Amino acid sequence: MHSTIAVIDFETTGMAPAQGARATEVAIVLVQNGRVVDRFQSLLRTGVWIPPFITQLTGITNAMVAEAPPAEAAMRDAARFVGDAPMVAHNAAFDSKFWCHELRHADLPAPHAFACTVLLSRRLYPQAPSHKLGNIVDHLGLPRAGRAHRALADAEMAASLLTHMQHDLRTRWGVQEPNHALLSTLQRCAKPAVGKLLASYAAPLLAPDWLDLNHTFAHRSGIAPAGV
Repeated sequence: MHSTIAVIDFETTGMAPAQGARATEVAIVLVQNGRVVDRFQSLLRTGVWIPPFITQLTGITNAMVAEAPPAEAAMRDAARFVGDAPMVAHNAAFDSKFWCHELRHADLPAPHAFACTVLLSRRLYPQAPSHKLGNIVDHLGLPRAGRAHRALADAEMAASLLTHMQHDLRTRWGVQEPNHALLSTLQRCAKPAVGKLLASYAAPLLAPDWLDLNHTFAHRSGIAPAGV
């Protein structure tokens, strides 16, 4: 099973490829065994105009991307960097669409499985007042990295959130191997069933302690169990 996870973030000209939006920047952080082992970042030149409000948000200008590598070349480099590693993004529904769309423009396949740190944080930290990237990072006491809404800074923060969740899964829930397959299962789990799911992945020595699964999860996550 693949031990490396690629955490990705895109900055874009708009909300969706279906509306004509294209990527302006891509960043990928490779996480292995709970630590960052490599990074990739590139602006992309697509020929699509960047609206002023996007420039105000990201700091990425039309002049900057005019000097950037063609999107197809940048995405070929990004695909080589990721290899066959499974992927994670904060709001993966957004980033996975642009990953697939930009790879198609480069005539490359996009077979990668995605897990979403928004969905995961909602299940592991339901008491957090917000699960937006900056807010959940602040809530957990994790450091911010660089300017928000730049791809590398956001990918770094998402990677920090991912490794924090993996650490909590090991130390608080007894999960021996919080790998991408587990994360993919957890993000689809109904919230009331999270405790039972995590118990099924717990180390054997911890299993006898899970006498009341809903109550145990509620105690560890800080929420009331179902029916209370």
